[in-house]
Amino acid sequence: MFDWFKRKPAQEERATGGGYTHDLMMHRAAYIQGKTGAADLTACVQTCVGLWESGLSIADVDGADLLDVQSLGLAGRALALRGEAVFLIRDRLVPVSDWSLTTRDGRPRAYQCSIAEAGGGRTETALAAEVLHFRIGADAASPWQGTSPLRRSSLTADMLGAVEVALNEVYQNAPIGSQVVPFPEASGTDLYELGASFRGKRGRTMLRESVQVSAAGGPAPSMDWKPQNVTPDIQGIAPGASLNAARASILGVYGVLPSLLEDTTTGPLVREAQRHLAQWALQPVAALIAQEATEKLGGAVTLDVMRPLQAFDTGGRARAMGQIIEALALAKEAGVDPEVAARLVNFAPNN
Repeated sequence: MFDWFKRKPAQEERATGGGYTHDLMMHRAAYIQGKTGAADLTACVQTCVGLWESGLSIADVDGADLLDVQSLGLAGRALALRGEAVFLIRDRLVPVSDWSLTTRDGRPRAYQCSIAEAGGGRTETALAAEVLHFRIGADAASPWQGTSPLRRSSLTADMLGAVEVALNEVYQNAPIGSQVVPFPEASGTDLYELGASFRGKRGRTMLRESVQVSAAGGPAPSMDWKPQNVTPDIQGIAPGASLNAARASILGVYGVLPSLLEDTTTGPLVREAQRHLAQWALQPVAALIAQEATEKLGGAVTLDVMRPLQAFDTGGRARAMGQIIEALALAKEAGVDPEVAARLVNFAPNN
């Protein structure tokens, strides 16, 4: 009882390396970044992300002042890279960096939100009605979770990242433009000094005389002085074709026509690519954002990206308007109700 001062404290053991927390963090990182995350660093992906961010940020918003340019830009980048974006509804929209949620019938009920701050983040719990949750590419198995285009095409994204990483390593580490010049027997010091003397001698003729002879007693053959190029030949694996194919596939996933980034692109083709991006990629995303905002903000909200991006044929619209006005005037002269005539050709607002 009195030897407590002699007892040694129990040795505390802590796990290093792996563990549940480590595995959970790695799983979360893989979920956020995709399989490897290397494709996110490529210029092709960042071009697509920039188009999404810019296209949504200038959308015409009707019915929700909270959806400002900055919030829509953040939502566009998050949707392009993560497939979902979460904002807390306060006096303004507060972006949420990470979150967990509970569901009922596949619909979120409550959120535990992590909000990034300059001095460290904070956590806040909110009901689903207090949160704007935009998501694209949701699956029936988890309708509360969105998936990014990169995650839905992870094989192509990994290929794009692998090809660009491989080319980067080749240009960084391979002896491009280097040559090996055979030289008769000499000490290492002499060879180093001879190699150093070639530096900075571009366009000049350099003569070196060898006093070494071969074992047979004669001078070294002149053919031994023929230089050999050590630049790696990677044309056999067709890196250019692989890179272009992977880029085109990623552009297609994001709704960007690959011809938009071709060197031979013309003005009409650029307009068609812009129209395709706005109509088939950004406008459906804008409709999802408007639907979520309508449910949570208590008023009808609409978003339009077609008009701000001018993603339509201006001349064709002008001609169509002239023909419509002429047709309405003729219908009025003939005593036909213009509204009935418009419905006969399915030319009426969507109900």
